[in-house]
Amino acid sequence: MPGCAHNADPDLVGPVSLSLPRRGNSAMRSIDAEYSARRLLGPASDRWRHSAGVAEQAAELAERLGLDVDVLVSAAWLHDIGYAEPLVVTGFHPLDGAQFLACQGWPMRVVGLVAHHSGAGYVASARGLAVGLAAYPDEGGLMSDALTYADQIVGPDGDRMPPEERYAEMLLRRGPTSWNARVDHVRRPYLESVSRRVELHLERAPVLMRP
Repeated sequence: MPGCAHNADPDLVGPVSLSLPRRGNSAMRSIDAEYSARRLLGPASDRWRHSAGVAEQAAELAERLGLDVDVLVSAAWLHDIGYAEPLVVTGFHPLDGAQFLACQGWPMRVVGLVAHHSGAGYVASARGLAVGLAAYPDEGGLMSDALTYADQIVGPDGDRMPPEERYAEMLLRRGPTSWNARVDHVRRPYLESVSRRVELHLERAPVLMRP
């Protein structure tokens, strides 16, 4: 695992310590995750609104698909914290976020989900960061797909949108020379396959009867 570079600069001790210690009761972990995301991203920022929307979608997906809601929602709240200025080391937010979370003692399952969300491996390879990303576990499967799907159906303002529109908006916002654009030929098919898999699972899932 990479070293905890965030702890090297005394000026970062304040911002980095904004994450609460992990509580013994795992059911409280998503509360800690929301707190950390709010403090690091800022409650008025687009990143915060997007993360809140992703967490909302993740909670619904976890319930429908029988996934560990605390793990999935925690990862959803935290998936973009690598954008927070105090945490930037490589400039690649999945890796910077994962490194911070690992240093803060978050469970490696949550750390790995953050590291590998939304096809991060394709961008990491293009940027020469694949080895660093590989330090964190990539569990794959439905849990990973659910986080990626939640991320890909929520726009910058936190509202739900079709995954193809979300992807097109992202490419337009990032620009034709961005790293995401450079790996579009491999990342887009991957994200499309994730959407198909999750939507197929949702079609097969029982309909929830709410009181």
